[in-house]
Amino acid sequence: MEKEYTFDDFKNIIARLRAADGCPWDRVQTHQSLRDCMIEEAYEAAEGIDIYEASGDAANLCEELGDVLLQVVMHVQIAEEEGRFTMGDVLKGISEKMIRRHPHVFGVDGAKTPEAALENWEDIKKKEKHEDTLTEGMRRVAKSLPANIRAAKVQKKAARVGFDFSDYRQTAEKVEEELQEVLEAAEKGDASQIFEEFGDLMFSAVNLSRFFNINAENALTNATEKFINRFEYIEETAAKKGLNPENMTIEQMDELWNEIKHLNEICLRNFKEEH
Repeated sequence: MEKEYTFDDFKNIIARLRAADGCPWDRVQTHQSLRDCMIEEAYEAAEGIDIYEASGDAANLCEELGDVLLQVVMHVQIAEEEGRFTMGDVLKGISEKMIRRHPHVFGVDGAKTPEAALENWEDIKKKEKHEDTLTEGMRRVAKSLPANIRAAKVQKKAARVGFDFSDYRQTAEKVEEELQEVLEAAEKGDASQIFEEFGDLMFSAVNLSRFFNINAENALTNATEKFINRFEYIEETAAKKGLNPENMTIEQMDELWNEIKHLNEICLRNFKEEH
């Protein structure tokens, strides 16, 4: 029979790897050296969720979640060795937080909708963090987040007190305004101004995504994948004609780009008609 592992078994495995006669690599790791690993594993788990939704690959998602758990247990093991905190402290903290922030479940405060529950969470969090101003809440949004996600979180906090455009049309006008300012800065050739205005343009584009209830980070990822797929078509089609993109004109490549774009649109239209 296959061995069944418990959470304690896993903790003991990590402790053994960190022991004096354990793994040389694991022994020298610190919170800082593992920082990027935590980010990478979180992203791979997020991709695992996307793959699961698309193909039902539960095994891959299970593995990726295990990798995230590895990062958590490694950090806790390092903290225990330093006498900072234990796994018990981590479990106690997150358990008490879940109880505190769900008074509609563990208390008497009622929240009948997901929106009301989220409002509860945010209000309780604000009190716990002693946020006296909205700006303090904005500054607490982690700078290590992808810029698109951080921008949206900050914008949502401002929107909670009414500092927001009334609809997507006003937001779109702001995007156009910021684009014009980028172009004006480009005409002047001022690199620092171009940098600043381009940031404003991206911030406004993220703001527009909120009005369409779109995750800007996911939308950009999708656009990048679409670009890769269409460029692959250019390369493969060119190769069949004995051509190489490096020796093709932009007009030749544009012709193939428009060709695959048109084919994609036909496939999408047919799919919609069938469903």
